[in-house]
Amino acid sequence: MPQTLIVERNETEQTNLMSTMEMDVPDTIQPLINQLYSGEYGEFWSYLIGGVPVANFVGAFVVFIFFLFLKKFFTKVVIEAMLILARKTKTSLDEQIIIGLRNPIRFGFIVVGIHLFFKLIFVDNTFINLILESLIIYTIFWAIISLFDALRDYLFNYNKLNKQHSKELSAFGIRVAKWIFITIGISMVLHNWGVNVTGIFASLGLGGLAFALAAKDTASNLFASIALLLDNSITKGEWVKVAGVEGVVELVGMRTTKIRSFEKSLFTIPNHLIANNPIENFSRRGVRRIKMNIGLTYETRSEQIETIVQEIREMLQEHPKIAQKETLLVNFNNLGESTLDIFIYAFTNTAQWNHYLEIREDINIKIIKIVEKNHSDFAFPSQSLYITNPSNVSLPNPQCSSLPL
Repeated sequence: MPQTLIVERNETEQTNLMSTMEMDVPDTIQPLINQLYSGEYGEFWSYLIGGVPVANFVGAFVVFIFFLFLKKFFTKVVIEAMLILARKTKTSLDEQIIIGLRNPIRFGFIVVGIHLFFKLIFVDNTFINLILESLIIYTIFWAIISLFDALRDYLFNYNKLNKQHSKELSAFGIRVAKWIFITIGISMVLHNWGVNVTGIFASLGLGGLAFALAAKDTASNLFASIALLLDNSITKGEWVKVAGVEGVVELVGMRTTKIRSFEKSLFTIPNHLIANNPIENFSRRGVRRIKMNIGLTYETRSEQIETIVQEIREMLQEHPKIAQKETLLVNFNNLGESTLDIFIYAFTNTAQWNHYLEIREDINIKIIKIVEKNHSDFAFPSQSLYITNPSNVSLPNPQCSSLPL
């Protein structure tokens, strides 16, 4: 083909392309590029490479690099300034939101830069458009999920909510919400690419029914976990007894609960067993009971018993570690086979085992001193054997070395 014909064809393509530029690219960018065509080097800038003027190629790269710069500027300047202001507020929620949205917004600058790049080089095919639309959907749902992560940290640190729901329930709820939005985002992307999402969910529904039947135990554990967490029956670190296992709760999960026994064995119990069995929570006792009977010897006179009972009662009423608002009983209640029994019933003002033992030890020593002061003694189980000598029974001679056979 002659060189003259090539030049004429190139000029014709330039003329046809110039007439449509104003409609294909943003009004604020293309007019700036068009000024190059009428300048001193207009012939160079308007030369077509692959059907695109050189000026538009250069402009596309400049715009893309400009948005990369905006991304870095936004991270280093705008985000840091917003964080400084957020740290001065009373709540940390705004700071968590800014940190969570930082990466999605930065990625958004790249998506916009890529979109303008292809617009400026007049690439308008279905495949590229679908990719760009998918990236936009991805960025939006990335930002939403990041907000859920920020909300999770806020819920974990919000004391009023933690009194009603544990961290495990908050984490589970946010995890479910995140998966719902992830599913919605994937569905939108697939629908955008022309995939029949309704048919996919219908087939998953049939398969889900079979899966639910196979995983009914897991489902029962899941719902039992939600019931336990909503009811706040047990939490990490508490001393409990449930389903025949006694120990300290190490983890309340969404399927099982782990309890460390006092022999240091780790028990993993399915949550549906815990939900369907009585739970004895020792850690939630504000007080702890002292219940005992002390036995005095039968040589103790009635006046001594009255004095001992009265002094023990006064000692407990004045003891700083005894819960005075709870039931307190000291009574001479039984004439035993070998003891005169005094019943003692009171509560310590602490439920911690080591403190409880210290208080009980102090009370036991004081009771011993009261009994000793009143010249009595503690009895122990004993039997008295009485031997009679009827007239018709002859006893062996005590001087004999052995009894007759």
